[in-house]
Amino acid sequence: MFSRTESPYHQELSEFRVAYSKAGSITSLVLVLLGVGLDIAVYPERLGQFMAVRVGIALLTLLIFLALYTAAGRAWVRSLTLLWLALPQMMIAWMIGVTEGVHSIYFVGLHLALYAAGIVLPITFLEGVGFGLFTYAIYLLACALNPAGLSDLERLAGNSLFLLFSAAASAVCTYFNERARLQLFSLQREVAEKNATLVSTNQALAQIKGHMIQQEKMAALGTLSAGLMHEVNNPVNYSMMALNMAMLDPVVGQSADLKESLVDAKEGLARVQNIVSDLKTFAYQKPGEDSSRIFLLEKAVLSAQRLTGHELSGVDVQVHWPQDTHVRGDEPAIIGVMINLFSNAALALRKAARAQPCIEVTGQHRDGRLYVTVRDNGTGIEPDNLTRVFEPFFTTRSVGQGLGLGLSVSYAIIQRHGGILSVNSEAGVWTEFSFDLGVADPSV
Repeated sequence: MFSRTESPYHQELSEFRVAYSKAGSITSLVLVLLGVGLDIAVYPERLGQFMAVRVGIALLTLLIFLALYTAAGRAWVRSLTLLWLALPQMMIAWMIGVTEGVHSIYFVGLHLALYAAGIVLPITFLEGVGFGLFTYAIYLLACALNPAGLSDLERLAGNSLFLLFSAAASAVCTYFNERARLQLFSLQREVAEKNATLVSTNQALAQIKGHMIQQEKMAALGTLSAGLMHEVNNPVNYSMMALNMAMLDPVVGQSADLKESLVDAKEGLARVQNIVSDLKTFAYQKPGEDSSRIFLLEKAVLSAQRLTGHELSGVDVQVHWPQDTHVRGDEPAIIGVMINLFSNAALALRKAARAQPCIEVTGQHRDGRLYVTVRDNGTGIEPDNLTRVFEPFFTTRSVGQGLGLGLSVSYAIIQRHGGILSVNSEAGVWTEFSFDLGVADPSV
């Protein structure tokens, strides 16, 4: 029985031995019963007696085979294997003793078990030596108990040499088989460790690649923002001034339609100003730079909502914040996380085609951190995919609609802030992403 402190090699060998012991015991059982053909050909007068013994040995072997399916049987597999190996040897020795002793043809049967044990079964070198000596000992005992005794010493010596040679050959086979198993196990362990290292390295490379792609996107967005501010802000300001002047004209006060049109135009320009203002965050701060400043999470989420306004068209976005949402961290990165969550939610809502598509954003203070949940009533996530959503390059979108890096990068961003991005979902009903950020400490 193996102890809990034995090496992984011996633990694996135990499982290997159980499988081979099951197959070997059944093979032994079949060969024992098939030996009745030899009984009929050589000793027909003892057929009934030999048949009874063979059936008894077969039943004992069957019990051992069934025991190997139990926890106790698997724990004592070494002893049970040697036991069912010894049963046919003892049967053959008995047959030798009650027939012709040294001259019995059943002597050949002892060799079959020796070679089978040495070549096929995963027994150790010492067990192989012990099995060979046991076989030879019961052979000598059977010959000695035969009525003819040990009178033909020359034949006995020849048979002994032959039997001892088989036992030695069997022991040598067990020795080299055991070495081969140990080398194979060591190789398997080495390959498994290298594979684990490669998997870990690939995951790290995938995360690095995801971060690099995200940084390139943020840098590109910063460049675009700077250009937009230069090209758009001035004409928008001129237009706003012109609209304000136009609304002071007495003619506007006399025409309700004209006034309404000017108000709509002014609101549209105000929205453009807000978008440009949101993009300033990316224009004047590089990703990862000044990543521990205090900012208002409520304002950051509103920026993300405006930047995904086209995708969220027709979606009811409900926001519930506590009184204070000041947090410390990398504002552009958190905006990027919210943009990703809003985009994913919008896609799920389009696929679900809800009559009342809704996204609910909730903030709650707990244990010195601000916990945020983003919940949508879209298609939900299948249980098989739920544990994989944060894996790099995993995506359920069609080819060309995404690299599957958004959530893995978002997970890393929240992790960098000392929090955890988690997901919960009911397939076909809803999905909820949650993360937490450290609240602002005015003393720092």
